[in-house]
Amino acid sequence: MKKYFQFEELGTNYRREIIGGITTFLAMAYILAVNPDMLAAAGIDKGAAFVATALAAIVGSLIMGILAKYPIALAPGMGLNAFFAFSVVGTMQIPWQTALTGVFFSGVIFILLSLSGIRETIINAIPVQLKYAVSAGIGLFITFVGLQKSGIIVDNESTLVALGDFSNGSTLLAIVGLVVVVILMVKKVPGAIFIGLVISAIIGMITGVIDTPKSIVSSVPSISSTFGVAIDPIIHDFSSLLTIKFLVVVLTFLFVDFFDTAGTLMAVADKAGLVKNNKLPRAGRALMADALGTTVGSLFGTSTTTAYVESTAGVAAGARSGFAAVVTAFLFFVALFFSPLLAVVTSAVTAPALIIVGVLMVASLKKIEWNSIEIAVPAFLTMIIMPLGYSIAAGIAAGFVFYPLTMMLAGRRKEVHWIMYVLFFVFLAYFIWLE
Repeated sequence: MKKYFQFEELGTNYRREIIGGITTFLAMAYILAVNPDMLAAAGIDKGAAFVATALAAIVGSLIMGILAKYPIALAPGMGLNAFFAFSVVGTMQIPWQTALTGVFFSGVIFILLSLSGIRETIINAIPVQLKYAVSAGIGLFITFVGLQKSGIIVDNESTLVALGDFSNGSTLLAIVGLVVVVILMVKKVPGAIFIGLVISAIIGMITGVIDTPKSIVSSVPSISSTFGVAIDPIIHDFSSLLTIKFLVVVLTFLFVDFFDTAGTLMAVADKAGLVKNNKLPRAGRALMADALGTTVGSLFGTSTTTAYVESTAGVAAGARSGFAAVVTAFLFFVALFFSPLLAVVTSAVTAPALIIVGVLMVASLKKIEWNSIEIAVPAFLTMIIMPLGYSIAAGIAAGFVFYPLTMMLAGRRKEVHWIMYVLFFVFLAYFIWLE
């Protein structure tokens, strides 16, 4: 086991990987509650959506851990589930069954692209400066998510955002948890983030901010209403899929997941020190894990499965190998039977981990050539638009549109890979038609 996951080469051990896997799970466990709520708005049974969410996370994370050997967990992605429920089903009036078929098709296309090596080629063609910017941007994004979900930052009609109510129990718990994590990290305590999360949960239950679970074990809901529904239209009514509207749905799922995943993979791998010579080793396998996760997840009955930026929390806690992703997958399996215990993993508990990870990830900014304006502009736009636009894909798109332009204006067009010029037009179309 140690040899397969390259523990010695990566300088890790079972303890670090287990703590990292648990930390990643705690940081992303909210999806088990949020995703079913989102999909229920589209008409999918909430119980079935809960099980489908967990199963998709299990399959995706196992493939990522065992096949690609990366400490990156997968689960149905935020943003894509909102697009599924509110845009595809709500606005376009496409039945949720057909929407699942759209997710299935996008997953199959992912698989074909991964087998062809095209996705890996595209990722490796991305300039290192933009990769650093993507890493920092995702750090800012997840920090903003943590601040928002904990109530430390709230919306404001006049200024868009403002400080929240610090007398609120959940907000105060998040602040206390953040202080605890910072103290532990400054003292260089191994697994500081994970320990901080546990302490926060305990404090929350003692003070009454978090309700103590009334039960421990519950039965696993049935997924009979969603399992295999994605392929029904293909078998029984394929002609209904031959529409421009359905094509737009498939391409949107494909486009957003492609670049969200690419950015997440590079950010997490860079944080773990796994990027070699500006390339992501085993990138094809990592991308295939995402593609298979999406395809299988759609068959279970959930929206697009993707790599989670919260995996950086596990990396910060010590995870370096795919064994951590296997641990996370196992915990999602356990969650199927012990769902009442997830009540203690509130946003206030996970917020400190997201905030601290953001602090760690922006360290990549020091590697960017800020004195070169042709690099600084696209890098800055990539970084800043992610949190302000609340979209990783939009941040990547902005940077990729400006990078070829500024490099050409600076007389450095030969330094730009031809794929970047192709992506310029792709992302320009993204802003024109999809945003």
